[in-house]
Amino acid sequence: MVETLIVGVVLKPQGIRGELKVKPFTDSAEVFGTFKRVFLDGEEYKVLSVRAGDGAVYLSLRGVPDRNAAELLRGREVTVPRDEAPEPEEGSYYIADLLGSEVVTEEGERLGVLTDVRQAATDIYTLRTETGEILFPAAKGVVESVDISAARIVVNGKRFREVAVL
Repeated sequence: MVETLIVGVVLKPQGIRGELKVKPFTDSAEVFGTFKRVFLDGEEYKVLSVRAGDGAVYLSLRGVPDRNAAELLRGREVTVPRDEAPEPEEGSYYIADLLGSEVVTEEGERLGVLTDVRQAATDIYTLRTETGEILFPAAKGVVESVDISAARIVVNGKRFREVAVL
């Protein structure tokens, strides 16, 4: 398991007091309110304030006093130590835990290895296969089960073939 989780990316400075506008990679922007500290390129910052709105998170961090300092952080990934992140809800998983999982049908047919998850209304999974890439939505009825410890995702073969994009 990975030791740090990428929870967002700095989009731009917000205002003149060093606040950062962050695109969250979490199911809920409110989870940022639980973080006491975050890391940007490995450098630790204490979280002073958090607010959410319009699908973004606005962070004020100690050591980022003004717009010029915030501008230097544009494009940086926001990470947190895994042990400080909340446990995912039942049926939800951290993307970092899914990547590298073998994807098979319920009959045991090996389809490929999960290499990417694109967040959308329904997450889009990318599989690496022997012949290229396959994209499919992680919609209800497609993903049957997920076993993080075994790094294995079981899909309904029929539904998978209906929705997969080669």
